[in-house]
Amino acid sequence: MNQTQQGQKLAQIRTYLDELMERSTPSQPVWNQEAVLENKPPQWSYIDGCMLMAVQKLYELTGEQAYFDFLENFIDFYINEEGEILGYDYEAMNSDSINEGKVLFFLYQHTNKEKYRKALDRLYQQVRHQPKTPAGSFWHKAIYPNQVWLDGLYMVQPFYTAYELAWNEGQQLPEIMLQFANVQKHMKDDKTGLLYHAFDESKKAFWANPETGCSASFWSRSLGWYAMALIDTIELLPQVSPEKAVLTEYLVELVAALVPYQEATTGLFYQVTDQGSRAGNYLETSGSCAIAYTFLKGARLNLLPTEFTQRGQRLLENIVAEKLTHDNDQWRLKDICLVAGVGGMNGKGDYEKRDGTYAYYISEPKVDNDAKGIGPLVYAYCEYVKSQN
Repeated sequence: MNQTQQGQKLAQIRTYLDELMERSTPSQPVWNQEAVLENKPPQWSYIDGCMLMAVQKLYELTGEQAYFDFLENFIDFYINEEGEILGYDYEAMNSDSINEGKVLFFLYQHTNKEKYRKALDRLYQQVRHQPKTPAGSFWHKAIYPNQVWLDGLYMVQPFYTAYELAWNEGQQLPEIMLQFANVQKHMKDDKTGLLYHAFDESKKAFWANPETGCSASFWSRSLGWYAMALIDTIELLPQVSPEKAVLTEYLVELVAALVPYQEATTGLFYQVTDQGSRAGNYLETSGSCAIAYTFLKGARLNLLPTEFTQRGQRLLENIVAEKLTHDNDQWRLKDICLVAGVGGMNGKGDYEKRDGTYAYYISEPKVDNDAKGIGPLVYAYCEYVKSQN
């Protein structure tokens, strides 16, 4: 397949997103599988945030007004003129709640609607009051005392950085850097260089290693979240800054640790990253998409060697070949882990205890067409197009 044919093949990603947009409304987005399966009412969600950032990136790439209109219409359903956010619970101190706020910077810049700034301020207040561990890391949620999850770095830190640089002269950059430094210190495995999904600084959680406080496994989507947290935060920082240099070092180390765990034929990543073709493990889509995006963007920003343009492109091509199908006149992105975490609630599969073990992670359901996979797929596609131009 030549370059033109491959470009046409990857352009199916955009067609797929367009179809999902046509089938979605703000109150009933088809890409939020947790809401669909549990019949949840409309509410502010990190899952929608993943998708809306994909729409924003396509608008920035193409300039097509339909993407901007969809984004603005969707957000306007959730935010009133006072900047109050439908379904947002401040008291939950849920780091996931910050993610969807990332698109508000873009909307405020392009519309000057004061309600977007008010909503940004509201979310920023949560960040500033988020409970912290003794070492200064944000709790993942109020219901998870002293727990740090890799997911939370992605949900919060790019937002926090953007706000600080826009309106606070970067005063809280040291706190932002501390979040990353603590992850590197406490959650990185010396043997593999990979990072564990979660860490309990108190070491009291039933799932935590009593000596390290870490959970038991490496989960590829959480590693993808963390990789995107690094690359998206780095992009926001001044071109020459000590913060950028440190985060770039973390990124390079993480990527070097991830590459040996790419499946030999496709380059995709397994649900449990280091367990290969062990019974029950599978090549998981969302984590693979997030890492493809990181490879491509890292190379574009000259943070990673140029070879990662090709490595990211091959990974994206194989994701499309293996995971994006079209049958019965409908697109389907398959093998996306619905959700995974530690403690707090039962799993959604047949292994109920969220104990962070291998058996737990492979028990969580696989779904199609969930934004946790679709969003990073589109991010990676946009980076691919930029690499070709």
